[in-house]
Amino acid sequence: MSDCCNDHIHPAPDTANGLANPAVLDALADDRITGEVVLIMFEPRAWTLGDVQLFQLQEKLNAYLSFALDGELAEQLPQMAGRPVRIQLNCAAPPPPPVVEFLAKVREQVGYQGINLTVEGLAPETGGGCGTGCGCH
Repeated sequence: MSDCCNDHIHPAPDTANGLANPAVLDALADDRITGEVVLIMFEPRAWTLGDVQLFQLQEKLNAYLSFALDGELAEQLPQMAGRPVRIQLNCAAPPPPPVVEFLAKVREQVGYQGINLTVEGLAPETGGGCGTGCGCH
């Protein structure tokens, strides 16, 4: 994630976050450079669960999109209403090709709604993206 947001990340108080829990907004950030409200989801696990993990990603994305598009964001955080939204997946390992393909399709579709979708690496050696040249961000 860009340095502009690091001081302004508000993790959910519940520690049961990540893709495995679609009911939790993992973190919220205010990107002062882009003006975006950043809804952050975490995937600290390796991408070893195949279809189960892909389904969890879909469920989490659906929850985040609903939060952003159905008025819940504006209702709960009126000071952020009307601002552009970025959904950011922070993952500890580079996503495998099926996940990258899925994210590319989602990115295209949510772009029509004015939502940006990015993928960032959590591991320090990745330097802020997954670092593989996979095109996931």
